[in-house]
Amino acid sequence: MRRNWLLRCSILINVAVVLYIGSHLLIGSGNFAIGPAYIISDEVLKQPASSAAQYKPYNPTAQQHQQQRILEEQQQIFVQQQLLQQQQQQQQQQHQQSPEQAQSSLILKIQENGIGVQEVAAPSQQQQQQHQFVAGGTPQQKQQQEQAMPETRDVDNSNVDDSRFDVPTERNTVRKLDMLYQDQAQQMAAGGGGGGVPGAAATGVLNGSDIFSTTASMDLDAKLRSQLNCHDRDYEPYIGQRGDFWVLQNYIRAEHGDLRCYETITYTTHADYTFLDNLVPLLERWNAPVSLALHAPGTDFVPTINSIKYLRDCIPESHLVRQFVTFHIYFSSKHIPKFVPKHNQVLDTPYNCSLAVPYFNVSAAQLYKTQKKLLYPVNVGRNIARDAAMTHFLLASDIELYPNPGLVHKFLEMIARNEPVLQRKNPRVFPLPIFEVDNSSPVPRDKAELQELLRSGKAIPFHKRVCSSCHGVPKSKEWIAANETDDLGVFHIGKRIGYFVHWEPIYIGTHADPHYDERLSWEGKSDKMTQGYALCVLDYDFHILDNGFLVHKPGIKVLKKDPKRAMLAAKTNQLIKKIIYPELQVMYGTRKGCAV
Repeated sequence: MRRNWLLRCSILINVAVVLYIGSHLLIGSGNFAIGPAYIISDEVLKQPASSAAQYKPYNPTAQQHQQQRILEEQQQIFVQQQLLQQQQQQQQQQHQQSPEQAQSSLILKIQENGIGVQEVAAPSQQQQQQHQFVAGGTPQQKQQQEQAMPETRDVDNSNVDDSRFDVPTERNTVRKLDMLYQDQAQQMAAGGGGGGVPGAAATGVLNGSDIFSTTASMDLDAKLRSQLNCHDRDYEPYIGQRGDFWVLQNYIRAEHGDLRCYETITYTTHADYTFLDNLVPLLERWNAPVSLALHAPGTDFVPTINSIKYLRDCIPESHLVRQFVTFHIYFSSKHIPKFVPKHNQVLDTPYNCSLAVPYFNVSAAQLYKTQKKLLYPVNVGRNIARDAAMTHFLLASDIELYPNPGLVHKFLEMIARNEPVLQRKNPRVFPLPIFEVDNSSPVPRDKAELQELLRSGKAIPFHKRVCSSCHGVPKSKEWIAANETDDLGVFHIGKRIGYFVHWEPIYIGTHADPHYDERLSWEGKSDKMTQGYALCVLDYDFHILDNGFLVHKPGIKVLKKDPKRAMLAAKTNQLIKKIIYPELQVMYGTRKGCAV
């Protein structure tokens, strides 16, 4: 009965439409199109920007006003008719097949302030036929179409050409894409752009690869945002105290600005200014935010600031430093510099790039730290850099350890896939196997290159000749033998027990992981052992990644006798045994097989 009723209504509406059209054709004249007047035709998209000048100003008469009203009324009647027909067809199809799920798609909306995304319903076949019917309308209709069409001619899309470090664009909002992929940025500087298509940046036309890359990145961001449920962090400069140390947090900030907690990974590290020659090779492979804590007591403060200025302004890779690196400064309250500029004034005086590189050829004897016989507070720097990271995931590492390129994006893709191996209830971290290469070898960029260097003896596992058990990774032989794959995945889940009870892994983790004990120094060694014990007691899973790794700055280390450092190491061992270890047992408890 309901289907017959709808059919009768449809017939009556059709008759009314025919009578209505006939009466107006008899009364007056005029041509009008039935259907939406805002459909974008292929011809409109191909028109040059100056085509608007072809149309003369439109001055409507009274008769034309009447025709316009008729057009609007006919459009409403036509839409109602189509809706009734669609309802009737849907009821008929319900007896033949299961209802189809409503489809929606993400479309790119081009606006002056960037590229946004809006979720719209997928058009039906009838709507597509309407689009084709109206596409050949009158000049007045084409003018209406042009007004309704999104502006696509003058948009600069040069910053959406690489998916390795996409800044997310949220649904139903428009957010400027601030971050540039450095590989593509170098191509654009040489005259390329827009996804590798010559001239694309100049014309402002999105090509297929741009849309695919941006849409895929937005889908990845949506999955990560849902899974991680993390909170964005502050990026404001801050002066504070940390135990005996003054800390200038976010003292010189990267140009990436605020970051969403789920969108990338932060490499957190520490150094004094004499290690800053490692920053550029690290950035060239990491291509993501770096949080760097620099120890700068007393007179070391000025060359530290000069080194930062030199890196930001005086080298071909300065754009990488400015874009990605945030510098924090810390020093003991007993060794405060004579003058500390405010964060918004520290870069006012540029460094003279014609002068010598501030961090090259500086001997240890020249350092204020050495002259005052200060120990290097390695874990203070580690914790400062880690706490300042704005992202959920972070890689707390040493500045001389370089990751394989592409690791950030592949890792986030792995997290978004959320395969069963990642759904275990235990807390987890993602250790990276570490290797050394000799001085004559380049740092390998992928696992295949690494395997070749290992076979030729030009690469070895990290600290193999110094402390092999400290950095030995479970299933390391199997890891080396396994072929590289396109995606990143979990090769093996290990524990810090048995042969690996003294393992000091370097891993991708989160802010929830235990901190490093700030009473330990670099000179006293064992600076990561206590944190490793806490991870073991808390029953952490160590998800060893199959295609991710770190390589130390070229040069294979050998064990050297250092009586002074051996004496400090002995004192550190007593500190751990008598004071720190009992504290850890109280704070974290005990677990069979775990040891410091």
